[in-house]
Amino acid sequence: MTSSSTNHDDKPRDPLLVEATTADRNSDLADWRGRFVHHDPDEIYLLGNSLGRLPVDAATRIDHAVHNQWANRLIRSWNEGWWDLQLRVGETIAQIIGAESGEVIVSDSTSVNLHKLALAAVRARPGRTKIVTDDLNFGTDYYVLDSVAEPCGCDVEIIASDGIHGPVEALCAAFDDNTALVSLSHTTFKSGFTYDLETITSAAHRAGAIVLWDLSHSVGSVDFSVETAGVDLAVGCTYKYLNGGPGAPAFIYVNRSLQKVLSNPVRGWWGHAAPFDFETAYRPTESIRSFHAGTMPILSLAAAEPGIEMVAEVGMASIRQVSVSLMALAERLYDRDLAPLGFQWKTPRDPAVRGSHVALAHPNAWQLSQALIDRGKVLLDFRAPDNLRLGLAPLYIGHVDVYEAVARIRRIVESGVWQQYPEERSVVT
Repeated sequence: MTSSSTNHDDKPRDPLLVEATTADRNSDLADWRGRFVHHDPDEIYLLGNSLGRLPVDAATRIDHAVHNQWANRLIRSWNEGWWDLQLRVGETIAQIIGAESGEVIVSDSTSVNLHKLALAAVRARPGRTKIVTDDLNFGTDYYVLDSVAEPCGCDVEIIASDGIHGPVEALCAAFDDNTALVSLSHTTFKSGFTYDLETITSAAHRAGAIVLWDLSHSVGSVDFSVETAGVDLAVGCTYKYLNGGPGAPAFIYVNRSLQKVLSNPVRGWWGHAAPFDFETAYRPTESIRSFHAGTMPILSLAAAEPGIEMVAEVGMASIRQVSVSLMALAERLYDRDLAPLGFQWKTPRDPAVRGSHVALAHPNAWQLSQALIDRGKVLLDFRAPDNLRLGLAPLYIGHVDVYEAVARIRRIVESGVWQQYPEERSVVT
């Protein structure tokens, strides 16, 4: 799809390039690429797993929210759509994750939402003192679980993995009648391993535990249903594969059966049954709204809605089909072109248990990442200690993009230009 990736007519045709070109031509998602902003057509953006591209419609929505609603309608806008905006966007996310109406709401950040639900779950299992997770979880998830465990007199048990695959058997063996909460990332941030929701959830339920999933790296890239899997609770961000924008508000999923059982520990007026009565005592509303706290960032929410709508409109079945194909191509290109150069494949080989990003280990990964961004026009990220991550977002990344990205990685390595870049890392990697 990139302009440079089509300049191969004067060379022998690589069979993988022919396959990639054909796959893009026949893709059901080919027309969606144009609904995102692309300032540099030669740049390959492989960071949809970290920050999705800007949807063209997002700028229009922000302009309307600023110049029509805020500038013109002012405070009247609260009764003209703002007050229920987070519910409307939540209903769209519910379609994407296979939830029922009234089970998803947009609220706060992923970390804050994780804290709310983790503490609520532990409090709902009095006498149990164990929280179970694995060593593939995201950093903030550990910090939150520790902050919940300490005042509740709980211990966090971290189950060891092989560094790539989730330790499914060891996790299930750890669930017992002392387990209050199981909290895992559905798709792990580093390797891309993706758990089977139903397997883990069912095993935890047999032990009487509540399960809380972090969907941040799977929502918008993996086709699943929280309802079918019997999921209790989930959180997730909207700025990765949902293309909601930097710092876009996150979402909460609470199974309807638990909405009256769990109490939001972060009480705020937006979760009150009658917020404009300004009562001195807290009286939670009997709906998903009870997991709100404070006022929503309306401009950020307005910006996030178009990207979320696009994912729902396309449908996760179509998105996942292309994701699997992109990942398969990346794997074949790695085996042929990158393995001989000292890279290691750090993502599951089985398509059924991986998300939509590739992890490649290399001793000089940090320097390579900087050279690729600066010289190769391939935007990817580095994750300590030695991983390069390539996020393959199907709505705007095609097979030819993947082909060309690997070709540029190979050229950067072989040229040695990466050695000119410092070993010291910047704050954001």
